[in-house]
This record gives sequence, C-alpha cells and structure tokens, in this order.
Amino acid sequence: MPSSTEISVEKPDYWDDAVAHLVKRDRILKKIIPQHPEVWLTSRGTPFITLARAIVGQQISTKAADAVWNKFTAVVGKRPSPASVLKTDVQGLRAAGLSQRKAEYVQDLATHFSERRVHPEKWASMPDEDVVDELVAIRGIGRWTAEMFLIFNLQRPDVLPLDDLGLLKAISLHYFSGEPVSRFEAREVSLAWQPWRTVATWYLWRSLDPTVQY
Repeated sequence: MPSSTEISVEKPDYWDDAVAHLVKRDRILKKIIPQHPEVWLTSRGTPFITLARAIVGQQISTKAADAVWNKFTAVVGKRPSPASVLKTDVQGLRAAGLSQRKAEYVQDLATHFSERRVHPEKWASMPDEDVVDELVAIRGIGRWTAEMFLIFNLQRPDVLPLDDLGLLKAISLHYFSGEPVSRFEAREVSLAWQPWRTVATWYLWRSLDPTVQY
C-alpha cells in the first residue's frame, strides 16, 4: 500500500457517483463503504514531489519512508524541485539516507523533468496508459508507482493496481475467505466496480488500515 503524505480535503467530483454505483453493485463494498464516512481520496503535492516520494518510499515501511523523506528534504529543501535535487550529488543524497540506487533514481527523475523528457503539463488530458508509458521510462518507476501516481496525483477514477499487495490482500480477505488470490481472480472481482475501480481500491485499502491517510 502507498504511504501517507501531505493531503488536501477536496473531494473528487466523481466520488459520490462512484460510491452509489459500488454500494449497489458489490455486496462487500456495501458493508465497507459506510464504515468510512466523510473521507475520500485526496490529492498529493506536485507531480515531481509525488514521484520523488514514491521512489524514496519503495520497499520500506511507511514510518521508515517518512523518516528518510524528512532527512532528504532537509538536504534538498522542504519542497524539492528538479533543480534542487540536481544541485546535490549522489553522495549528498546518500548522506540524506537514500541508498545508492534510490539516489540515482531520484536524480534520473530530476533530469527527466529538467530536460522536459516528460510532460506533466499534458498528463491531465492524456489517457492513463500514455501517462504510464512516460513514467516507466524513468529509472526506478515501474507500473505500480505509475498507477499510484494516476490514483493519487491525477485522481483517475478507474485504475486497478494489480501489483499492489494491499489490494490483493484485501480482496483475499473479503472475497476469498483469506485464501491466496491470483491477478486473474482479482480482475474478475473488479468487473463489478467499473468504471470506478480506483474508488473500490481506495475503500479496500482503508478496510485494512483506516488510520492511514490515503
């Protein structure tokens, strides 16, 4: 599951329609959704900060990711930019708590932004898969990270992150009595959620840990 970060409270304009659809179409979500009133998906920072934080937080706990992020921003600035990251060499980033590989990834991310190899100003109007294609060309960003970006930064309504262990765990728990679930089975369950798979995923994450700010 993704880690927590700075949030706004504005509700996506599609949220109420999505909730109505999911409560009607899915017996599990009909029980889960009312347990989380007055909360919804929240947007996170600028595209660059969202992606940098995703790289920093890969394969470590939320608590550890927050600690490393705080050390990282102490070096490159509270609101990191491509320019501020590129002013710091790999050794400086490692001193801020990043591994060698993550330091290289963050610099590659900064280079892509500074050299305009990616087009964040166009992402809002681009299809999901076109955004994913741009993002996965950056070192350290795979499909899972790209899909988290679609969900949390662009707030796309119909993303199904099948590589997300939290989502698979929740589907296993709620739909398969705790038995292991395959990607195929997860996709089959999600058919009833379309075109609001992002919203269903978000509520299933919250069913595992309602205290985490998604």
